[in-house]
Amino acid sequence: MYYSARYLFGRKVSFTSIVEDAVAKRRLIRAIAYVVSTKGQEEQPFFEALQKAGIELREKELMEYSSGQKKADWDVGLAVDVIRMLDMLDVVVIVSGDGDFQPLIEYAKSRGRIVEVMSFRETTSGKIPEAADRYVNLSDDKKRYLLGGLRLKSAKAQEDVRTALERSTDSPEGVSAPGALKRKPSAEPPEERRRRRLSF
Repeated sequence: MYYSARYLFGRKVSFTSIVEDAVAKRRLIRAIAYVVSTKGQEEQPFFEALQKAGIELREKELMEYSSGQKKADWDVGLAVDVIRMLDMLDVVVIVSGDGDFQPLIEYAKSRGRIVEVMSFRETTSGKIPEAADRYVNLSDDKKRYLLGGLRLKSAKAQEDVRTALERSTDSPEGVSAPGALKRKPSAEPPEERRRRRLSF
C-alpha cells in the first residue's frame, strides 16, 4: 500500500481511514500489518504511523543473499494467520491487491466467511475484485485515503518505487506486506449473514 500510493500519487496512505472504513460499525477483533524492516531502519516512522492507527505489527527482516537478491515475503504468514483464526471470524478484510491471495479468499469463502478487499485498483491483480465478496477501490476516494503530497527527491527515487511495485504487486520488499483486518463472528448462520450483507 505504501509504495502504491507513493508511486501512483506521490502521497502517503491514511491507514486510520482505511481501518475505520474496513470496520464499518462492526466489532474489530484484530488489525494486523505484515511489515519488513531493513538494516537502516528507515521504515520506523511508517511503522509508528501504523501503530497509531491501532494496527498490530508482524515484523521480519529483509533477507539479502550473496547474489544480490533481496527477499521478504509475508504472503504465507498472512494466509496462515487467517486460516488459524477463521473459526473466530465473521469477516476478513485484506488490504492488498496481491493476486497470490486469491486462493485464500476462495478458501475463506468456502468456509462461509465474508471476504472483503481494499486496494488501489491500478496495482491490483485483475481477479481479486471478482473473487472478493466486496471490493473497495481506494483510488475512488483519494481525499479520504491519501494524505498530503510526498515529494520524491530524484528520478532514481521514482525508479526505485516503480521497481518495487513491479517485483511484488502491493507488497513491496523492505516496507510492508499486506495487512488483514478481522472481525468477531456473528451468531447467525453464514448464509443468513451473507444475505443480510447483500441486502444493504
